[in-house]
Amino acid sequence: MQADTVLYNGNIHTMDEQTPHAQAVALAGNRILALGDNDAMRALLAPNGQAVDLQGQTVVPGFTDAHIHFLGYGLSLREIDLMDVPTLQEAQQRIAAHAATTPAGHWLTGRGWDQSLWAGGTFPTWQDLDRVTPDHPAFLRRKCGHVGWANQRALALAGITTTTPDPAGGEIERDPHTGEPTGILKELAMDLVGHLLAQPTEAEALEVIKAAQVQAHKHGIVGIQLMGGDSLPALQTLRTNGELKLRVTYNIPVDQLDAAIQLGLRPGLGDEWLRIGAVKFFADGSLGGRTAQMIEPYENEPNNRGIEVTTREQIHELAMKAAHAGIPISVHAIGDQANRNVLDAIEATHKAGIGLNLRHRMEHAQILHVDDLPRFAQLGVIASMQPIHCTQDMRMATAHWGDRCRGAYAWRSLLDSGAKLAFGSDAPVEDLNVLKGLHAAVTRRRADGYPGPAGWYAEECLRMEEAVYAYTAGAAYAIGAEQTEGKIAPGMTADLVVLSEDIFSSNPMALLETEVVATMVGGEFVYTGEGF
Repeated sequence: MQADTVLYNGNIHTMDEQTPHAQAVALAGNRILALGDNDAMRALLAPNGQAVDLQGQTVVPGFTDAHIHFLGYGLSLREIDLMDVPTLQEAQQRIAAHAATTPAGHWLTGRGWDQSLWAGGTFPTWQDLDRVTPDHPAFLRRKCGHVGWANQRALALAGITTTTPDPAGGEIERDPHTGEPTGILKELAMDLVGHLLAQPTEAEALEVIKAAQVQAHKHGIVGIQLMGGDSLPALQTLRTNGELKLRVTYNIPVDQLDAAIQLGLRPGLGDEWLRIGAVKFFADGSLGGRTAQMIEPYENEPNNRGIEVTTREQIHELAMKAAHAGIPISVHAIGDQANRNVLDAIEATHKAGIGLNLRHRMEHAQILHVDDLPRFAQLGVIASMQPIHCTQDMRMATAHWGDRCRGAYAWRSLLDSGAKLAFGSDAPVEDLNVLKGLHAAVTRRRADGYPGPAGWYAEECLRMEEAVYAYTAGAAYAIGAEQTEGKIAPGMTADLVVLSEDIFSSNPMALLETEVVATMVGGEFVYTGEGF
């Protein structure tokens, strides 16, 4: 077979043990045909084929974001952006500027605020929001997505008063002296306001997903694994129209599990562009909201062990039901108690002899008790983690978890125990930029160098090859696609990323200046930067 495209004169890292490095790669249609030296690959090129000189640049398999809220990310591009805002006052200024261009009475929405960056580190109140939103209902999600900040008008529209009970799996924060709601809603209490917000139409979903796809390609992303809130009809429309240029895995929302079982859905149903994955649900909350479920209380909060969003008994029931139907579970679990609860439930299915080959996933696994670390490998549970959470949250983790942080973001310990890693971003919670994720995984340092050259619990750092593997072959393994995706090898999908620097030999801190030069999905360049 002849090649229709040859990329030559490159520094190609394949993530394939058989041929870990190559100078050139030949493509036939949407597949890798062969790898080798320049002369051998150019000899395969058809007379009318295309030869692309990589000029010595580094090539790796296309990145897969193994944990992303893609519709939410697309919508965030339109909302009030409060990411990395250093003070409450600056947050108020951004909100006021948006309110000035929004008709009175219309909802103001946004996300990204982080009270840990602000003086005092306390949650804001409805009074803080009312000062800049006198004519609008407003609801702004914290960067983690597990805490909402509502103004008085939003609380009134939702009927939230001093007598409103906390919903199961949620908390209405209240003034300790008056019992009055403060404007902060945690976990499922956010739904009291959230259900009032207009949901995007399919046409709107199409537009924001297409806008998000453009950004994904700029960051070398060729595949995404969705974690809830995404529009399956819109994705199907894009697939039908030939506009879907990402390999999408759609995880089933837990409230649709019964319907999925009745239909007989199984993971992998679909094609290489759009397929069914696991069933997704939440075990607990977040570190930033201090709602992640912990075995022992938070530091300096003796009465706070977080929020049990899904009870231990419910987790066992869901795991057993899904396993009976041949569907793996994909569970948001951040705290050590939440992770233990999910591992216990999966272990129970194994002891019952049910779903032994299912690729169950723990989403985040941010802090683990030392006794639970080896259980991921023993039970075959994929650790679906987001390295950028480590560098963004290390100060908070130290403040709220103290010495327990030895088990936080434990990539090296998990990998050495035999567990499989799949990396993602959790966008729009964090930045979509994969290179920032790689930087976090290999340095455990912030962009400003904190906490120093050694990194934060540096024994958990990964080597560059291991980190790239988790964004490529590891992510493919998590969805059972390791035979066709995640590596540059004959027969694999022609999904590639060209980088401006050799990330395998340069200073890891230079990753933050490295750029994606080009992105190819299925043999088609979907993004090319200047000079490519």
